[in-house]
Amino acid sequence: MKFSEKIKNGDVYIIAEMSANHGGEIERAIEIIEAAAKAGADCVKTQTYTADTLTLDCDLEAYRLKGGLWDGYNYYSLYKEAYTPWEWQPVLKEKCEELGMDFLSTPFDRTAVDFLENMNVEFYKIASFELVDIPLIEYVASKGKPIVMSCGMASVEEIDEAVNACKKYGNENIVLLKCCSQYPAQPEDMNLAVIPDMKTRFNKVVGLSDHSFGSLAPVIAVSLGAQVIEKHICLSRDIDTPDSGFSMSVEEFAGMVQDVRNAKIFMGSCTYELTEHEKSGLNSRRSLVACADIKKGDVFTEHNIKSVRPAIGILPKYYDKLLGKRAKKDYKFGEPLCFDEVE
Repeated sequence: MKFSEKIKNGDVYIIAEMSANHGGEIERAIEIIEAAAKAGADCVKTQTYTADTLTLDCDLEAYRLKGGLWDGYNYYSLYKEAYTPWEWQPVLKEKCEELGMDFLSTPFDRTAVDFLENMNVEFYKIASFELVDIPLIEYVASKGKPIVMSCGMASVEEIDEAVNACKKYGNENIVLLKCCSQYPAQPEDMNLAVIPDMKTRFNKVVGLSDHSFGSLAPVIAVSLGAQVIEKHICLSRDIDTPDSGFSMSVEEFAGMVQDVRNAKIFMGSCTYELTEHEKSGLNSRRSLVACADIKKGDVFTEHNIKSVRPAIGILPKYYDKLLGKRAKKDYKFGEPLCFDEVE
């Protein structure tokens, strides 16, 4: 499994969230998986629910969504349109594995967990909205597999409670994802500065589940210590689905993967040691040389010694110490001054 290996090695693990972007067509779902693999994703994620496992078929006003991408839907009609048929999922998992990617899904009730267990999934995702469903988290944790938990809308206390629900079943293999549960998320609401605090506070690997536009948030997240990046992917936003409005196109996703990989490279390690490339540049530093012919016994002045490139003489920091002293040997124009002069 790529997930455990990449986390252990300190690499960035990238999840392509398909969600509802298949638009009810398994052929499109497979095409998304193929595109995600080509774009460099480590994993494709889907969701395991039905409208009946998530909500009630109820027309009360409280069950109707207002504003945003899903304005006018009631919960039941949205989830009925957006769900991924369960019979597809073994096929999708097989396709992911064929292409060298992990398959991940978010279960929303116990029946979904049991279904995914029968598929031999290797790890689980908990959605932000389910972070307060402690019985569900405990049931997932009891399977003893790694758990990735999105923390959108969650208070410190709620995250702590969810983590402790896993620990109750001896499951410490948890990754926490910073998330802004807004679709799309606005930059001023992202608060990515939480990432290093989350890592320290909960002593867990952290990441970002990102619903904002573009690659900037994932790049910043990686620079702050995120090891997991989750982004929605679609073949094209011209294909209208419940999630296409805040998803990345395949081309955008591929660009984001490259940006994130490069961000990790740029981060490097905390060291002041010179790289091999830098070492080759040392010769271009400045040093003290004779800028005029100097005879033994002549006084060093600003007219006969100078700090210039390349680094063939003693360091410029000795300039003031030399001024006014007499040369111990002859120097020709351009020759480096010796350390003997400052002893």
